Amino acid sequence: MKILPDTSVVIDGRVSARIRDGDFADATVLIPEAVVGELEHQANEGIDSGWNGLEELKTLAELADAGEITLQYVGRRPDAIEKGQAAEGAIDALIRDLAAEREATFVTSDIVQSEVAEAKGLDVEYISPVVEEVGTLAVEDYFDETTMSVHLKADTAPMAKRGDVGEMAFERVREAVQTEAEIEEIAREIENGAKQSSEGFIELTEPGMKIVQFRDYRIAIARPPFSDGIEITAVRPLVQTELDDYDSAEELRERMLARQRGILISGSPGAGKSTFAQAVAGFLNDSGYSVKTMEKPRDLQVGPEITQYTELGGSMAKTADSLLMVRPDYTIYDEVRKTNDFEVFADMRLAGVGMIGVVHATRAIDALQRLVGRVELGMIPQVVDTVVYIEAGEVHTVYDVTTEVKVPAGLTEEDLARPVIVIRDFETGEPAYEIYTFNRQVVTVPLDGQEEKEGGVDRIARQEIEREIRSIARGYVDVELQGSNRAIVYVEEDDISSVIGKGGGRITDVENRLGIDIDVRTHDENPNPGGSSNGQPQQERGHAVTPEITSRHIRINVDGAQAGQTVEVKAGSEYLFTATVGRGGDIQVSRGSAIAEELERAIDRSEQISVVGA
Repeated sequence: MKILPDTSVVIDGRVSARIRDGDFADATVLIPEAVVGELEHQANEGIDSGWNGLEELKTLAELADAGEITLQYVGRRPDAIEKGQAAEGAIDALIRDLAAEREATFVTSDIVQSEVAEAKGLDVEYISPVVEEVGTLAVEDYFDETTMSVHLKADTAPMAKRGDVGEMAFERVREAVQTEAEIEEIAREIENGAKQSSEGFIELTEPGMKIVQFRDYRIAIARPPFSDGIEITAVRPLVQTELDDYDSAEELRERMLARQRGILISGSPGAGKSTFAQAVAGFLNDSGYSVKTMEKPRDLQVGPEITQYTELGGSMAKTADSLLMVRPDYTIYDEVRKTNDFEVFADMRLAGVGMIGVVHATRAIDALQRLVGRVELGMIPQVVDTVVYIEAGEVHTVYDVTTEVKVPAGLTEEDLARPVIVIRDFETGEPAYEIYTFNRQVVTVPLDGQEEKEGGVDRIARQEIEREIRSIARGYVDVELQGSNRAIVYVEEDDISSVIGKGGGRITDVENRLGIDIDVRTHDENPNPGGSSNGQPQQERGHAVTPEITSRHIRINVDGAQAGQTVEVKAGSEYLFTATVGRGGDIQVSRGSAIAEELERAIDRSEQISVVGA
């Protein structure tokens, strides 16, 4: 009997198993050089299937030495063109042709290969992959009822995060360190278990990183060169909750059932966001809604009625396109982080799908602000109308997000009315924040008194006034706010006429654009140089400069008398860096450095660059 196996069945280790079972006893086993080449390529790429296949070839060689089979290597290795066309079946065709030429039984675990070979008239033996029941993994032994995650690394003691949600402690599991061989054995068991069991699968495989889903565990296996040593991190949900376990559950239920919503679930890492999202998913499913998830990796622990989707073709946008055909009522989008994630979230929400996004944020308002610049400001309440902030496993804050046309808080002129995003505390109905545009900038103004006034509209107003005046003046500019609609601007005496303009026309134009009355004075008239009357420190007066950008440097000309002195370089009121003035009275910054990039961005924004004595 002559048999010729393809790559799939060699990787599976099924040829040697059939020999030991007696099915292929005394057979002549013909191994195509194309199979060897493919396995070698996979092994060189760090792909485990390549190593598994090479181990099987070693086992077949041992069986041949023992006289149980005759082993021959036949055919030729694929050329570069055939390797490049492997995805189109070029190598598979090479192996099938070899089986026909040698009149051998073609053995495969690939159902497509089997069907094609039979259609070509070959004698085929299809060996279906075996799905085995996998017991307890070794990594599970490190978990107890209070363990959220286990962290294993070669030459260190095993560690775990244990405790209640929001009160986790990172502690040793045992004192003895683990060897690299122990970690490798645990990793192999995890990967094999994921392949063999219907309860597991490999979510992601890249050189140096594998992410495995096995039962309730999400396991990341990192290897060099991605990491400096082999490391295993296994995570599982600590608790399973229902929506009724949370405060404001009744109000949130009514809100979600009233119509499809756009909801952001936010909180710090480990605060319990995903646990809450799972509870919401379960509630919506039980309420008769079609619920799907979008995750990479798939991490949420939800019931079998809820299908969990990941990236399609490496793109969540393609996943979204597919889901729009599936037409779910609600989609849980776990880990909305990058600009593309927010764009996909917004696109699905505007298409009418109820969307629930899980977002990292240290404050409830931060979750909403992450949409600014990614979604048109006026569309934000249509994309997200509810923000739920989770802290220590509990619902800490819920915000209701709406749009109103009104005069923003802090401004008084009726002609300053504009669309304003109003963020209200869901429980009390009281406004907590307002978001709106102020002279082309987006302003987030706290209304609950928890943040200092300068951090809101006053800070933006000061910056806008400085920007407008600096576009006219050549020297240093100071701004002192005198309330919500009046300011004093201090400039160099030589700049007074330029700033005011003929007949006061120029400063009047600035006042009309900003909606603020501006009094222009010289620095000598400033009664509080170095600090404003409202208690907010002003920028130390410095020397305005015009940087020169060359192919290799950014050159800042400073007064030659300052040679050898240490100075600070600022953009507007923001500190950039400290430098020593060179002998020629200048400062040079190499382009491509982080400092140079920050300086160039400030120049592009037309910010005034100044030099201040350190």
